[in-house]
Amino acid sequence: MTQTGVLPLIDLVADAVSRTVSVVRPAAAGADPVVRRSAHADFQSNVALSLAKRLKVKPVELATEFAENLESVGAPVVSVKLSGPGFLNIGVSDRAVWQQVAARLADDRLGVAASEGGCRTVVDYSAPNIAKEMHVGHLRTTIIGDSLARVLEFLGAEVVRQNHLGDWGTQFGMLIQYLDEHPDARWRHEDLGERDGSSVSALDALYKAARKEFDADSAFADRSRARVVALQAGDPATLARWREIVSESEQAFADIYRRLGVLLTAEDSVGESFYNSMLVDTVDELVGKGIAVESDGALVVFSEEVNGPDGRPVPLMVRKRDGGYGYDTTDLATIRYRISELGAQRLLYVTDSRQALHFQLIFETARRAGWLTEKVDAEHIAYGTVLGPDGRPFKTRAGGTVRLMDLLDDAFTKAREVVADKDPDLAPAELDKIAEQAGIGAVKYADLSTSRVKDYTFDLDRMIAFNGNTSVYLQYAHTRIRSILRKAGESTPIVDVDVVLEPAERALALELDAYSSTVREVAETLEPHRLCGYLYELARDFTTFYDNCPVLSAAEPLRGNRLALCRLTAATLSHGLGLLGIAAPERM
Repeated sequence: MTQTGVLPLIDLVADAVSRTVSVVRPAAAGADPVVRRSAHADFQSNVALSLAKRLKVKPVELATEFAENLESVGAPVVSVKLSGPGFLNIGVSDRAVWQQVAARLADDRLGVAASEGGCRTVVDYSAPNIAKEMHVGHLRTTIIGDSLARVLEFLGAEVVRQNHLGDWGTQFGMLIQYLDEHPDARWRHEDLGERDGSSVSALDALYKAARKEFDADSAFADRSRARVVALQAGDPATLARWREIVSESEQAFADIYRRLGVLLTAEDSVGESFYNSMLVDTVDELVGKGIAVESDGALVVFSEEVNGPDGRPVPLMVRKRDGGYGYDTTDLATIRYRISELGAQRLLYVTDSRQALHFQLIFETARRAGWLTEKVDAEHIAYGTVLGPDGRPFKTRAGGTVRLMDLLDDAFTKAREVVADKDPDLAPAELDKIAEQAGIGAVKYADLSTSRVKDYTFDLDRMIAFNGNTSVYLQYAHTRIRSILRKAGESTPIVDVDVVLEPAERALALELDAYSSTVREVAETLEPHRLCGYLYELARDFTTFYDNCPVLSAAEPLRGNRLALCRLTAATLSHGLGLLGIAAPERM
């Protein structure tokens, strides 16, 4: 597989500007060339404006000096014009543009170089609770985390996916005791009918019944607490039932992951129980280093960075007054393990923004303990809330939590209606396949196309639309191009680099050339919506190109060049959607 990639034109132009700056103004050598795409030219540089104050020269005078010398640098730059107070509008040659198209088309990575250097990166995402339904609250962590893992892995990182399951605690003693006392309860998948739902749905209902009995019957509550002690002590019968509950739940989670096209597997699941034996050592190390101190009978770490409303340091609880441990301690043990045993060089936690303070305190404690060092980076990848039409957190009409499987079913149904209306002659099996790809893709794209730190409104009608910034629009654009290529035959077109570019060809080619820069930007910012925006602009540029530049009816060498643009666009759309975890259908 090619790893060197194809240097984007924007990088080549930036290098030309940098060389010009170092020649004209040696004192400013190494300055940012400030090159970007522009509506007024192929590229624009604001380097003169950024350096003028530092060099004590008027921007327009500095820009004039740079322009005169930049034109003599040569390929790929062919024209430089001054604009406004000192902008440099830069044009590149048609030949350079076609060379980029040919090079990317010939590269199995579409010109994108691996840039992460094998960095061992742990991505923690999804994290449902055992014996409970996955709901809309798990949507964003699962979708965003999976896309980021795909992007980083593609760029060469050694990604370790971690699904931190909630599989330990007092609630399991309560549930296990209830199941033992109600042997007729049906919850295993082999005992459930199609209409009964999944085993985790049954377990969720049984847990609620157990909770009700726990609150109403003190004797049952005592037996449940005893069962918790038995679980923690490793009682064989209790552990066997607990493992059965975990297994049933993981099967239900796997069904959702398969449907979502998420790459998490059972091997990626590491429950809270895994770290249980590490909690004492973790706390002992914090005490030994003087980081954890006693406070009102508990052990806490007082922050040195965050104060509460009362002006006092915010505490992180590492051991409760009763000697028990909470998720704060588990998360500390998790960091310690991932660095010391998994060899993590980077830790990414994809959870909602409400946990920002928690992770700030966890990371601070880990740094003070010496687990997080300059060689290990830890980041909280925060995201906003999924809202309903009323602008509040998304709920059912009855005010309950929206089951994730129900949400996906609704998306499939809505997509099926839209696709059937557009093509009523589709066979039922083909219609179902397309509706599933469109519906699931629509849900994922609506999430990923929104800046992750922002809330967004869940609106299926808008998500499934064939027009606008939706996955359906992108999927349809891909199928349209694949149809053109099928009519043209599957032979790889030869690019003639001496053909003069039409404006629409140029716009499309330059957009295609920006793919590697966009993927790198997603990896740097950890914001998938940047890739969504790029793919949408690419599909729009292709539509303009196809409306203005005949492909199949064109004569050679024009036909071959335009087919090359079609093939590269289809490959880029397919690959980009793949990094988002969204299918790119051949037909739609």
